[in-house]
Amino acid sequence: MPSIHAYGGRDTTFSVFKTALENCDADTYPILLVDSEEPVKGHGIDPHSDIAWSHLESRDHWARPEGSSNDQAQLMVTSMETWIMADQDTLKTYFGSKLRINALTPVDRQLEARTRSEILQALKDATSDCGKNKGYLKGKHSFEILGDLNPEALKANLLHFNRLLETLNHHLDGTNDNETVR
Repeated sequence: MPSIHAYGGRDTTFSVFKTALENCDADTYPILLVDSEEPVKGHGIDPHSDIAWSHLESRDHWARPEGSSNDQAQLMVTSMETWIMADQDTLKTYFGSKLRINALTPVDRQLEARTRSEILQALKDATSDCGKNKGYLKGKHSFEILGDLNPEALKANLLHFNRLLETLNHHLDGTNDNETVR
């Protein structure tokens, strides 16, 4: 099964990914998963499209490493907070009755077109009445909430999440008795 490792900043994560590519064995398939930081131009979510590498090259000046595939670059568009915003039921459970639902960004197919700052501000506004040190803070709450998200909520509205699932399912099909990631 896949494992996920958080490495901190973008540049560090990219560096670790490149090292993993150079040193991995045949049973390992490293995938770079980072925030896009900005809406992604184009709508090609096919795992085999170069949309993620094109975005990373344009925005971060990261050249696709030699020997890597298009599907080894995956994006949380525009940030992990977009994924968190896409599952408002989990937000309600996590933050409780003081969560201001009307301050959340509407969940629809346009969620990935919203800016990172817009999503983050909506999370902060929606949780501002949840108590001292209980409002949304990146880092403090983000990874806890991320682990509780319902994939079905994300699949319904996040095209790039679906691209990641397709990639994982493709690479797991031959190695795990056709189990799929849900």
